[in-house]
Amino acid sequence: MILVFGSLNMDLVVRVPALPRPGETVLCDDYVTVPGGKGNNQAVAAARAGAEVMMVGCVGDDEFGRRLLHNLRDSGVITTAVAVSDRPTGVAYICVDSHGENSIVVASGANLDVHISSVPESMLGFGAATVLMQMEVPLEENWALIRHAHEDGARIVLNVAPAQAVPRSVLTLVDVLVVNELEAAPTARALGLRAANPPDLATALAKAGHLTCVITLGADGAVAARGDELWTVGGMTIRPVDTTGAGDAFTGILAAALDADRPLPDALHRAAVGAGLTCLELGAQKSMPSAAAIESNLTRIPKPRRVNQTAAGAGTRRH
Repeated sequence: MILVFGSLNMDLVVRVPALPRPGETVLCDDYVTVPGGKGNNQAVAAARAGAEVMMVGCVGDDEFGRRLLHNLRDSGVITTAVAVSDRPTGVAYICVDSHGENSIVVASGANLDVHISSVPESMLGFGAATVLMQMEVPLEENWALIRHAHEDGARIVLNVAPAQAVPRSVLTLVDVLVVNELEAAPTARALGLRAANPPDLATALAKAGHLTCVITLGADGAVAARGDELWTVGGMTIRPVDTTGAGDAFTGILAAALDADRPLPDALHRAAVGAGLTCLELGAQKSMPSAAAIESNLTRIPKPRRVNQTAAGAGTRRH
């Protein structure tokens, strides 16, 4: 089972001809409200990919919160550990341009009240749980859960999104670190690491934390480093409608595959395919694929390729 400890937002999405520049007002025809938040998105992605998932988070006592809970249940996610706050449900304001690129502002709201005390103790025992978390809830709660989950033998998957510093003492307790190409460099710099490109960064972060590091590269796929292994997987050739949620789909599907004890290359392959499929409709969750859809589209991306880590990591240095 996967326990997702993270954020729940309602996304207000608008389609615009171009993303607004500072001081610019852009008019558009309409907007839609769709469930979002990195924790929420990743929970739904993992559940649709076939995993048993429990969400731990917080919503407000309002219509947005009730809609989010209903959507999670409809997606097969267990919601008994979602608390209700006096704060309003979190909201994300998302502009999507004609190329499918986006600009996002998040008002955290009830996500600021997410607490480790909401995690059922039974979820972490005997190494049976995969714990998946991001960076949209109070970080001290993340760190506390990582320490506790590590002691209980759970697999820990940390998505450093949005990018914020991760203490080295916490990083070494993580099993799988997921960052995108923009988040990788600041995450590494905060640890005193420098590298020139994604393979170098993945290698440096993997060695620093003694973990598996996955760096997502948008349309170019992903790279992953683990021990003496370095893997690359490409992206799906598509015409994107909306890239919102693609990274969350990748992470949730990756976690689902690892929770099912699939090998890392297989997990990367499924995650890359699922992320590509997610870009084909508007909204973060609407087009997140089922396990059957992922399976039937695996041939659209070549299987991950193992590359020479020594050559790819040349130039990585630690300060």
